[in-house]
Amino acid sequence: MDAFGAGDEDNAELRKLLGEVDDDPDNFETWEKLARCGEGLEGGINRNSSSQAITSVRNIYDRFLAKFPLFFGYWKKYADLEFSIAGTEAAELIYERGVSSITNSVDLWTNYCSFKTETSHDPEVIRDLFERGATCVGLDFLAHPFWDKYIEFEERMEQHDRIFAILGRIIMIPMHQYARYFEKYRTMAQARPLTAIVSTGVLTRFQMELENEGAGYKAGRSQMEVERDLRSRIDTYHLQTFHQTQAETTNRWTFESEIKRPYFHVTDLDESQLVNWRKYLDYEEGEGDYTRIQFLYERCLVTCAQHEEFWMRYARWMSAQPNKQEEVRNIYQRAACLFVPIALPAIRLQYAYFEEMQSRVDVAKAIHEAILFQLPSHVETIVSWANTCRRHDGLDAAIAVYKSQLELPQCDSAAKAAVVAEWAKLVWRTKGSADEARQIFKKNQQHYLDSPAFWRSYLQFEIDQPANSQEEKANNNQVKRVLDDVLQKTKLSAPTIQELVTIYMYYLLERGTKDAAKEYMDLDREINGPASVAKALKGRNSTEQQRISSKGSGLVNGQVRI
Repeated sequence: MDAFGAGDEDNAELRKLLGEVDDDPDNFETWEKLARCGEGLEGGINRNSSSQAITSVRNIYDRFLAKFPLFFGYWKKYADLEFSIAGTEAAELIYERGVSSITNSVDLWTNYCSFKTETSHDPEVIRDLFERGATCVGLDFLAHPFWDKYIEFEERMEQHDRIFAILGRIIMIPMHQYARYFEKYRTMAQARPLTAIVSTGVLTRFQMELENEGAGYKAGRSQMEVERDLRSRIDTYHLQTFHQTQAETTNRWTFESEIKRPYFHVTDLDESQLVNWRKYLDYEEGEGDYTRIQFLYERCLVTCAQHEEFWMRYARWMSAQPNKQEEVRNIYQRAACLFVPIALPAIRLQYAYFEEMQSRVDVAKAIHEAILFQLPSHVETIVSWANTCRRHDGLDAAIAVYKSQLELPQCDSAAKAAVVAEWAKLVWRTKGSADEARQIFKKNQQHYLDSPAFWRSYLQFEIDQPANSQEEKANNNQVKRVLDDVLQKTKLSAPTIQELVTIYMYYLLERGTKDAAKEYMDLDREINGPASVAKALKGRNSTEQQRISSKGSGLVNGQVRI
């Protein structure tokens, strides 16, 4: 036996799987194997297992569900495991963690409430739990297992008034099995007093209608006859509710029937599923019911948890509602901290802008830093961070961000090339100093001879310089000098050279001098002509192949001169 409470064979497999999830924490299949391995320690974990084995399997489940909190089935398995180890209270704690992590899981709430009915002797405590569940999952199109369990509990308690009240709530909800609940409600209504099956206001209106029609008590009719007519009108009134619910159910069925995976999984949804969710959200938003819209978003974001577009959409929709800043913040935090992969940082940047808007500039900056801790070469984040600093602390603060990122060894050369270009553009556009920006390009070009982004930005910078007729020749010379460096000094690929020369050719036609047509035609021949005359690209393809084969050999040092 060892520290895991396992024999040598168990221990070897457990250590192997622990190492694999450490190396690749996004691999769901490995996590599944690890959970099964943990459960199987000592022939199966129970209250008689060693403390080491129990601690081990708990740690596995805690880590697993921290990584994948939307797997409701594993919360149920963990709760069952804790029940077998430590009893009711321990299992309840796991259920509570589960329903906090995936609040709108019909299955998990149904299991939790079922567990509560079997382990608690206090009907009010059980009822309170069912009411919590009803708030969280009652509007789900497939909520019938939960509602069935609630009704079953009240039937065991012989609480017919409560059952009827529950049914009265359900028949208003468009859901898969709406008709079954309505028939049960209608049957129960026949045996209940009039005051229990309709509101006082509606009952009074029907009574007045009967009197006005000469069919009430004043016409000498018996109580039984009047009540029969009242029940008929009330039944018709309930049928109107049924038909309204039926229509709403039918409208939603179009979308519900296309949902092939209503639960979370690590594999991506296909495009048809994403389209269906977009259309469903469009429909519900068009209906205008805040509660139902929010509920559908929460459902969508279980299935589509790793798709940032739906988090973005949810946040934008919520931000349009009055006084919902905290709700918007919660959406961004869940997306950024739990569900959207760091490889998709756009939602995190959006979160940063939201916090900046809320005057929490330090938080906005910290979000940028957190992204770059995981993605040190993400240029968009670096630029965004610099601009955040510029907006609040001035140009020097923005430049300081660029310089600090350029000094980091973990920021790759391609990213540094783009950052230098962004730095130069910032100096030009914000400070108005084209000469200073040009010096940044010039002093650093030797380090980025193979960077398309750097040379594309450099060329475009010179093209974008404004010039009157007297300055145009000087401006042409600056643009031509960059193109000459592209052709003579860089290690760019043939397609990139062709792209940059083409940009220059268009520049010649738009702003070139009287000799521009000749230069245009010469370049066109050298770039787009047959191999025998395309001088500008000679040797580029073979050079590119050599450079690819020597990737990582230190040809580009990524250093920056300031």
